[in-house]
Amino acid sequence: MGPAAPTPGWLTWDPAPSRPTAALPPGAVDAHCHVFGPADVFGFAPERKYTPTDAGREQLFALRDHLGIARQVIVQATAHGADNSAMLDAVAAADGRARGVATVRPDVTADELARLDRAGVRGVRFNFLKRLVDAAPTEDLATVAAAVAPLGWHVVVYLEAADLPDLEGFLARLPVPVVVDHMGRPDVTADPDGPEFARFLRFVDRNDVWVKVSCPERLSVTGPPAVDGERDAYADVVPFARRVVAEFGDRVLWGTDWPHPNLTGHMPDDGLLVDHVRHIAPDDRARRLLLVDNPRRLYWPDEPADDPAETETTP
Repeated sequence: MGPAAPTPGWLTWDPAPSRPTAALPPGAVDAHCHVFGPADVFGFAPERKYTPTDAGREQLFALRDHLGIARQVIVQATAHGADNSAMLDAVAAADGRARGVATVRPDVTADELARLDRAGVRGVRFNFLKRLVDAAPTEDLATVAAAVAPLGWHVVVYLEAADLPDLEGFLARLPVPVVVDHMGRPDVTADPDGPEFARFLRFVDRNDVWVKVSCPERLSVTGPPAVDGERDAYADVVPFARRVVAEFGDRVLWGTDWPHPNLTGHMPDDGLLVDHVRHIAPDDRARRLLLVDNPRRLYWPDEPADDPAETETTP
């Protein structure tokens, strides 16, 4: 029996994204992307909630080079469960230009964590979205966070803004840094100065929390296409992301989220997503922190700040 067919209505990644109109700074990092399969080599988890199309390392690396990105952080997605083989294969093939974020179970051994660390993993991810998990994995996360703390890893959490009140106390007590995916999925139809987003900002301010200002295509209501030729199709997301960058410039990350799993409505142009960065980080220093310095501190902390061997990222 061959690989299972993709989930009905699955949107396949754009095979021909545009080139960004402005070059990224040398050393830019895509700190949130995935690989799926190929399914005939790396099968999907039986308990998965969706079946994606193949999106392997060759396509991911081609996108990296097309966009002018130097490095990537490959995040384990739920379709592969706790079998990190596809992610680890991609990290190994990147020759030092990638790090990984894994999914592990509470019974993971110290030897397995050490193996993952040697392979380039620097964090673990937990998903709290109700459509993707059957129950909030707080007990599992507490156990795993204690296990990975000696390695200097962090935890990545994917949650909805409405769930933060129930989770913020628990997350604040974890013994490791917390990285929140996609700004905690705020409601961008609300006021960016309103109480819900203010609560998220307080949570970040008071704790060891980093924020990915990523996935405007998931958050936007206005969405594409761009208006009047402007290379930003997600204007309703900008006030939220720009505020996070302004207030927490040394704890923000950015990523493409390629190949954009579980999207409805439209598949984004990855070149446009790169150009979106200039709207949320409007000056060179902010972009350097967001794209280069911050991910280097989190994922390549042992390298010098200015690596003479760093790949030039001009596309």
